[in-house]
Amino acid sequence: MTPTFAAPDSPAVPLHVIDQTALESWLKTQDDTVRRWVEVNGFTGARAQALVVPGADGAPVMALAGYGDAAQRARRRFMLAAAAQALPAGTYRIASGLEGTALATEAFGWLIDGYGFDRYRGQGGTARALVAPEGVDATRIEAMAASEWLIRDLINTPASDMGPAELEAAARDLAKAHGATLDTVQGDDLLKRNFPMIHTVGRASDRAPRLIDMHWGKTGPKLTLVGKGVCFDTGGLDIKPPRSMALMKKDMGGAATVLGLARMIMALDLPVQLRVLIPAVENAVAGNAFRPGDILTSRKGLTVEINNTDAEGRLVLADALALADEDNPNLIVSMATLTGAARVAVGGDIAPFFTDDEQVAGALAEAAAKAADPVWRLPFHAPYELDIEPGIADLDNAPGGGMAGAITAALFLRRFVEASRYVHFDIYAWSAAAAPGRTKGGFGQGARALLEALPAMLKL
Repeated sequence: MTPTFAAPDSPAVPLHVIDQTALESWLKTQDDTVRRWVEVNGFTGARAQALVVPGADGAPVMALAGYGDAAQRARRRFMLAAAAQALPAGTYRIASGLEGTALATEAFGWLIDGYGFDRYRGQGGTARALVAPEGVDATRIEAMAASEWLIRDLINTPASDMGPAELEAAARDLAKAHGATLDTVQGDDLLKRNFPMIHTVGRASDRAPRLIDMHWGKTGPKLTLVGKGVCFDTGGLDIKPPRSMALMKKDMGGAATVLGLARMIMALDLPVQLRVLIPAVENAVAGNAFRPGDILTSRKGLTVEINNTDAEGRLVLADALALADEDNPNLIVSMATLTGAARVAVGGDIAPFFTDDEQVAGALAEAAAKAADPVWRLPFHAPYELDIEPGIADLDNAPGGGMAGAITAALFLRRFVEASRYVHFDIYAWSAAAAPGRTKGGFGQGARALLEALPAMLKL
């Protein structure tokens, strides 16, 4: 099942989206029967309210969806999805109350609100369909919604069924569906091909580490997406406590998100040369696990002192970023569930990003608002470079002190990109509670903002 709009000619109930402050004005345009029905049922246009108005024969002649007021909308996203949850099963067509960007955003919210992770248990739910509103790009909205469902499915799948091999299989299915090519480097071949840190992090697991490399598109600017694919993170020898380990199936959220973004790009046939690199590993504990105090030599030749084996994501990303930079693309984007410090800084709802390119930063800020996909820029603060230089090696993978952890991690990654414009996202990719447009569990962050910003960033 994929999220799609109902056919344009489907019989549908007209749906009026009512701003709470404009209800009285709207009611003046309706007949006495509608006004009395609204009054009797206590419909005020508040957030999450919905009301079906029946005709003389009892069949619905229209439905109303509460859109709240400006203050409510500033605090919530996908207000139509909230109201739709109170509608009975059926097909609906937006008749009034939304236009422009809001119309597209709310239509997208309706589609993704239908998601349920049903791999292990049926989720049920009520079938509510929406006819694509006039004036929106229905193909684009459906592509974004289907990609969001893919991201969620990948993150929500437990590590028992989503190890490095299964993540590769998901990437291979995506490549096949869109005519892309995909190659992998696995196991000890990582050493032969000079990806030593990917191998080191993944070697203690009986599930072979690998680098997934997907290519699509022959013309246009080069765009390379790099996603952290740590399919489960025990913390290694610096093992996590059980409470911290509970959500570590989501530590491949960066990989899931770049695959979702890649799906959007390919489905919409954007004129780019796309490359997707995913270092896919499991950070496990065994006799051959890497240790605190070890010094690793990266693909780029920089040496890295290991002060915490639980700071493994930046190690696998570093080798992949070095490979990406060798191709000198027009833009490199990395996405990773990298630091708890990013969550402390901006919470779980905002995707912080780092870039030295002002044009990229401006494009993302503008695009995020339009895509209802909040992001926030954090700095590559150069004075903190001293914190990631331990003296005994070129770099420290986990500087002490507990300060500016998201920034020092981003600075670490930046050392592996020299020739290309670069933006790094430190995402959370998880919702602890359900909300309109979002079930509890994995979800995508930053991908829609990037999609919206790509034309400006790459001059498409």
